[in-house]
Amino acid sequence: MIPKYKYKPRIYFIATFIATYCFWLAGAYASFHDDQSGMYMLFMLPGLMAPFLISLVMIFTSKNPDLIKDFINRLINIRLIRLKMLPALLLIMPLTVLVSIVLSLPFGGSVSQFQFAEGFSFSSGFVPVLFLLLLAAGFEELGWRGYAFDSLQSRYTYFKASIVFSILWSLWHFPLIFVNNSYQYEIIHQSIWFGVNFFISIIPMGVIISWMCIKNGKSVLVAILFHFVINLSQEILAITQFTKCIETLVLIVVAAVIIVLDKDMFFSREHLATEVKK
Repeated sequence: MIPKYKYKPRIYFIATFIATYCFWLAGAYASFHDDQSGMYMLFMLPGLMAPFLISLVMIFTSKNPDLIKDFINRLINIRLIRLKMLPALLLIMPLTVLVSIVLSLPFGGSVSQFQFAEGFSFSSGFVPVLFLLLLAAGFEELGWRGYAFDSLQSRYTYFKASIVFSILWSLWHFPLIFVNNSYQYEIIHQSIWFGVNFFISIIPMGVIISWMCIKNGKSVLVAILFHFVINLSQEILAITQFTKCIETLVLIVVAAVIIVLDKDMFFSREHLATEVKK
């Protein structure tokens, strides 16, 4: 956090939600009146970019040079990345998926879930799905880590900021359930409980991403990479939605273990400040 700068979380999140919801609801309407060209993505992409663009506005209109320098440093400084954290960064989500598949087997889950998926679980118009997964990780984390999370942490302990952020991040995805062919649209039409599970799963996932970012000097690059690994992990294997419900429970356990093992950081603002400076 930047000394002598008053963060404005309420303005940031209200502006981000309004911008994203407006674009995505327009995109939802267009997605059902599309001639298969996928042009509805022209609405979806600005909504996806909203967290980043509003973060830029908040940062560069602040007239605070320290805030601007801090954002640029966390974006380009690879020395913030801790080598000892790389195994966790690269393996937490793939292992979570594998453990979830194993746990699903006694409940009738198929071993075929260990196979690579034949394709992606949704379509994305004229934008290749793999590229969209990267764009989502990039534009979201540039906003969430560029301004949003710090704005919450300026008011709360790290634990409370993580929970509040994760709930808001979950709700930010809500309009996607109305977008034809989106992942959220597809699963909620399979079962409303699969849709509910998606929104619940984001909460422990948000806590884990926030922890990973802080443990790497608040590096925005780490947050983007970890988010992209999460996106790939959800798509690379033929995992069922039932298993993804189990995965949510595994994620809750992982987040709880992280909180317990790093409780000093989660419940002390002073420790957070020290962690960032290391």
